[in-house]
Amino acid sequence: MIYRRSERFRKAFKALPQTIQEKVIKAFALFREDRNHPSLVIKKIKGVEDVWEGRIDQQYRFTFHYEKDEVGGETICVFRNVDNHDECLKNP
Repeated sequence: MIYRRSERFRKAFKALPQTIQEKVIKAFALFREDRNHPSLVIKKIKGVEDVWEGRIDQQYRFTFHYEKDEVGGETICVFRNVDNHDECLKNP
């Protein structure tokens, strides 16, 4: 699987406190290892087609979706946003 970060994700990540950035990095390492790990609490976002959310900690979430690579057909996971729970899910 290929992993990409949207420009919005990059900007949101840079705006996070350093301690949260470190948690995001740890959560993404876990996500790459086992997307179904219980601590990530991955679930589809209701009312938004094909967008998922994952948990960084009690307060912070990240969102993502899947695409297919047009050339090789490989699955691409695009990280869309990362922020506190309410803000992240307002604009997944």
